[in-house]
Amino acid sequence: MSIKIRKLDSSADGFQKALRAVLAFEASEDEAIERAVAQILGDVKVRGDAAVLEYTNQFDRLKADSVASLELPFSEMEAALENLEPKRRAALEAAAARVRGYHEKQRIECGSHSWQYTEADGTVLGQKVTPLDRAGIYVPGGKAAYPSSVLMNAIPARVAGVKEIVMVVPTPDGVKNPLVLAAALLGGVDRVFTIGGAQAVAALAYGTQTVPAVDKICGPGNAYVASVKRRVFGTVGIDMIAGPSEILVICDATTDPRWVAMDLFSQAEHDELAQSILLCPDDNFIQRVEDAIVELLPSMPRRDVILRSLKDRGALIKVKDMAEACTIANDIAPEHLEISALDPHQWAAQIHNAGAMFLGRYTSESLGDYCAGPNHVLPTSRTARFSSPLGVYDFMKRSSVIEVSADGAQTLGEIAAELAYGEGLQAHAKSAEYRMKNVG
Repeated sequence: MSIKIRKLDSSADGFQKALRAVLAFEASEDEAIERAVAQILGDVKVRGDAAVLEYTNQFDRLKADSVASLELPFSEMEAALENLEPKRRAALEAAAARVRGYHEKQRIECGSHSWQYTEADGTVLGQKVTPLDRAGIYVPGGKAAYPSSVLMNAIPARVAGVKEIVMVVPTPDGVKNPLVLAAALLGGVDRVFTIGGAQAVAALAYGTQTVPAVDKICGPGNAYVASVKRRVFGTVGIDMIAGPSEILVICDATTDPRWVAMDLFSQAEHDELAQSILLCPDDNFIQRVEDAIVELLPSMPRRDVILRSLKDRGALIKVKDMAEACTIANDIAPEHLEISALDPHQWAAQIHNAGAMFLGRYTSESLGDYCAGPNHVLPTSRTARFSSPLGVYDFMKRSSVIEVSADGAQTLGEIAAELAYGEGLQAHAKSAEYRMKNVG
């Protein structure tokens, strides 16, 4: 099998330009999709259940007579879990327990508790942290099932203390995936509606006669889902607009090259736009990884997808040394960063732009996808420069608390009034001065 994956050298003239060409990705806006989404959004906003039912029956080839009939009874989730093959059920339960344990620790450590302090004059300042009232989770359906995404979105919301979690999942031709339903039960989902697409996101954003409006919508989806999430942001919160999946492997040439090749495959198999890049200071090792790619690819069921991904967006990059690899990695700001080295902590200390870091040769990115514990919903397309993984903190909001004492009103009033007059806002100044002694 012929494989033409780009090979770059950081010391070559034009390297930065060549690297930018590899990284270049701009989500194209399909006008037909945008028009369809705008119509569906407007329709659901005005007609509610009737529009959701119409689109769901049309797109998923159903014959439901009401949106209420598309809500799954809790017993169906319980039955789905009960009827799973024992080994698969045990794996799902173990993954859920690990994800929950990590996010419970995160809740303690991430500043999720209210706090306050009292100043000398009796003024109290602080912050009140409260969970969202209701969160919505979108789960893809159809060709693929993603129970891991159910856990990664539902569990942090539940750990955060969200009062109600509403899940939507399409079921084309009425086919329900038991693993997804079992994951919903383990994740603490309260209500499940078998609707999908733009109409499901619109229903969660605006609310209908049956589907409650939520405060935030999380979860992956196709181009229609991404478009509608972008449009409803502001009416509700969203997690992020995710681009194609990415992996960047920094290797010091001490790892089995077959392991590295398979790690590159693990992202490339997602879709043709996924990105897999290797940074290594050893030319010989890069060649061994390339040989492993040629050897292993024919055995991959999704080899055509992997091949296209590696050809179009993959790269094997020779760097001067591991320190330069870290510098380049920070510029790339990858979704997943594997540091496959004898001393991964030495190099991890130099990384400040990455969605998730996988340290050491035994830490494959795939473990993070399913069961390590940290969230697999991560920033893509270089947004790791300013964004974080989905977490408990995404399902909480913070309110500032200010309680000014009578003595504090004298000191603060003088400061506020002076600044307000400077801004030409007399009512602001007077509002502060009315609370001051000997002023008025």
